Amino acid sequence: MQTTKPLVGLARRLVKDGYFSAQVAHIALEKAQSVQKPFISHIIAEELISNYNAAFAASDEFGLPLFDLNTFDTQNIPEGLVDEKLILQHRALPLIKRNKKLFVALSDPTNISALDDFKFHTGLNTEAVIVEEDKLQQTIDNFLDSQGSGLDDLGDDSLENLELEEAQPADQPETSEDAAQEAPIVRFVNKILLDCIRKGASDIHFEPYEKIFRVRSRIDGILQEMARPPASLAPRIAARLKVMSKMDISERRVPQDGRIKMRLSKSRSIDFRVNSLPTLWGEKIVLRILDSSSAKIGVDALGFDPEQKELFLSVLVKPQGMILVTGPTGSGKTVTLYTGLNILNTEERNISTAEDPVEINLEGINQVHVNPKVGLTFAEALRSFLRQDPDVVMVGEIRDLETAEISIKAAQTGHMVLSTLHTNSAAETLTRLKNMGVEPFNVATAVSLIIAQRLARRLCEECKVPHDLPEAALLEAGFAVEKIHNLNLYESNPVGCLHCTKGYKGRVGIYELLKMTTEISDCIMNSGTSLDILEIGLRQGFIPLKASGLRKVELGVTSLEELNRVITH
Repeated sequence: MQTTKPLVGLARRLVKDGYFSAQVAHIALEKAQSVQKPFISHIIAEELISNYNAAFAASDEFGLPLFDLNTFDTQNIPEGLVDEKLILQHRALPLIKRNKKLFVALSDPTNISALDDFKFHTGLNTEAVIVEEDKLQQTIDNFLDSQGSGLDDLGDDSLENLELEEAQPADQPETSEDAAQEAPIVRFVNKILLDCIRKGASDIHFEPYEKIFRVRSRIDGILQEMARPPASLAPRIAARLKVMSKMDISERRVPQDGRIKMRLSKSRSIDFRVNSLPTLWGEKIVLRILDSSSAKIGVDALGFDPEQKELFLSVLVKPQGMILVTGPTGSGKTVTLYTGLNILNTEERNISTAEDPVEINLEGINQVHVNPKVGLTFAEALRSFLRQDPDVVMVGEIRDLETAEISIKAAQTGHMVLSTLHTNSAAETLTRLKNMGVEPFNVATAVSLIIAQRLARRLCEECKVPHDLPEAALLEAGFAVEKIHNLNLYESNPVGCLHCTKGYKGRVGIYELLKMTTEISDCIMNSGTSLDILEIGLRQGFIPLKASGLRKVELGVTSLEELNRVITH
């Protein structure tokens, strides 16, 4: 009869503390050994224990200090002490050097070989501090990302072999010597693109200056620096991006446009819209990330209040009319339009869009990229649509009277028309159309719904903190008197955590929806102003942008500071 070995060390401690039974511990130990994985990593991966409880138990059992990596700035890591291959091999990170002692962050206290190797390579005495495994991995990733200027040290061969739809210019054959010289550039560019996709960035900026070269990404609407490669590499990086996007690499005097398609898997690919701009110190390259999955997020993810969602869907499925989405650049108008188109995209409907440019391909929808240089304007595309038996028409933007009049004609003759305008509010949109020269009667009879919107950053659910404000400040912000005593507001944690960027993660739409009613139509016909229209809307239950945003603040979705940033009136 085979006897089971008694549990020792951390496994015994966790059983004693009641995290799992001795039988589960023995099975976990055997599985961890069979896959050559540390016991602590295995039980966390199997969700037998949380990251924090595992770190706390290990710290207590081995008598080692427990450290919270959320409070640590990776810029304080001693430079040049340890090769990054060693960090990845041992999943350990040097934190602080004091005199002749190096403190090393570990999640597994039995990882003695890491301490020995660090001691051998640095000549310093090493001392372990215990950290949570998930935070350690994230901190290691962030630290290695920040070392992007060391191109030759990236070391990931797969970064050279991303599947890209690109073509090597026929008159520029690539020699093996050229390929060897450019391999680090290829890896660096691909790594930046992949990192930005993982972090949910919308744009990437490659910016050359006199003495520095900066790479920034726009995440949740805010630009943040990602890397600073040597300024001398700027021309080579620009050339690589231009080759990938099929631009003329010999032309550096005028702006150029291009596209990159990166295939991440058999089922997912990412498009980049690329623009080059000659600046004083070289070509600035900006990439817009066009992820088709963002156009299929579903109406529930947009951020509509329940009554706003109901109104939007009720107007959207009508056989005719016009829905206008307004707001500044970057406020999410395109995603709102695409979400509506996806709802309407059925076998029974013929849908055509005119866009400048077509950013995301939607299967089942006829998309036209307008090109004014050859006479294919929004208006010309619309005229053609109306001769092709359409049910739904989407116009990327109403920019002039001709486009407006054809769009309105389509809405009046049995078609659903969706489009955008650049105005600050829903009420101003109606007067803007009149100022463009559209007859008040046509505005009143064609427009069904106007949506004004902004995008605000979402508070991170993991680290948001309560925010106490005096009553006077709450009243000034716009909260109702009867609510101010029961509000539980939150603000961002500026330090952030592993799940977010400076206390925010993702964005949410803030909307105002103005439905065309008989009274509003009469106001337009009688030359009413946007203030007159707003007054009528408020009497009929219209919720303005600021009030809609305050609802999001009350629910803890965003902060008052963020709301004031995106809505200035």
